[in-house]
Amino acid sequence: MAAGFVLAVHGGAGTIPREADPARAAGYRAGLERALRAGHAILARGGGARDAVIAAVCILEDDPLFNAGRGSVLTAAGGIEMDAAVMDGRTGEAGAVAGVTGLRNPIVAARAVLEASGHVLMIGPGAEAFARARGVETAGPDYFLTPARRDQLRAAQSAGTTALDHDGAAGTVGTVGAVARDATGALAAATSTGGLTNKRPGRVGDSPLIGAGTYADTSVAVSCTGTGEAFIRAVLAHDIAARLRYAAQSLDAAVAGAIRDGLDARGGRGGVIALDRHGGAALRFNTEGMYRGIIRADGHPETAIHSES
Repeated sequence: MAAGFVLAVHGGAGTIPREADPARAAGYRAGLERALRAGHAILARGGGARDAVIAAVCILEDDPLFNAGRGSVLTAAGGIEMDAAVMDGRTGEAGAVAGVTGLRNPIVAARAVLEASGHVLMIGPGAEAFARARGVETAGPDYFLTPARRDQLRAAQSAGTTALDHDGAAGTVGTVGAVARDATGALAAATSTGGLTNKRPGRVGDSPLIGAGTYADTSVAVSCTGTGEAFIRAVLAHDIAARLRYAAQSLDAAVAGAIRDGLDARGGRGGVIALDRHGGAALRFNTEGMYRGIIRADGHPETAIHSES
């Protein structure tokens, strides 16, 4: 495959009904396409992979259909707690935030942690204060607390469960992420989420944990979505990188093997988007569907929901 820049995005994996309203499906695809075009615009003018994945994730955080930023699901206490991470594969630098509540774009706060904190992961009020001091835009509760999310929380509480956002919930999808290879061959990954509907306050999933839900090095960039606890226990994003580096597996074999051994074996559910240094892509999942898309240098976005799409 000829090397060139490429960007892939996801909007969550889960039990996505095939008979879903076509207009809603079109809305999901449109959101993915906007994210792809935002990242592509940066890559096409010679921008870096890090900037491209952040731009793509910001678009998805601003879209209330997706479980990140404005569309974040609600905790058992009726509030939001958002997590995000970004990693630059060329430099090995990473930044992440967890349990933040009032930041419009958590992925921008994660970038601030990477660029200016001297740390990798910051949480809660301390992370928010740091982000505000760096000029990260804030928003009040009315921006985040959408009627659809309130309805979703009530349904989960009535059933006495926590739930992946995209499991049969009409009009809603899940965790978002992006991976990119820029024109110089550098790789980057970014992931952002509101977590699980009706989760315990204080719960943190895999998305902000480097090596679990987000990872990039000089060989691969990975963003994950699904049952966070399984991804954490499997250190799944890094497992994919290790399979490439130490077992010399192909990208597709590494992703398939990590899902089989890391998710299937633990009863976990979800999906992965990954790019390698050659521009190869693997977008795999063990659920009924995963909202996903990819765009290359030709500028033609491709989006899909189910395995045959």
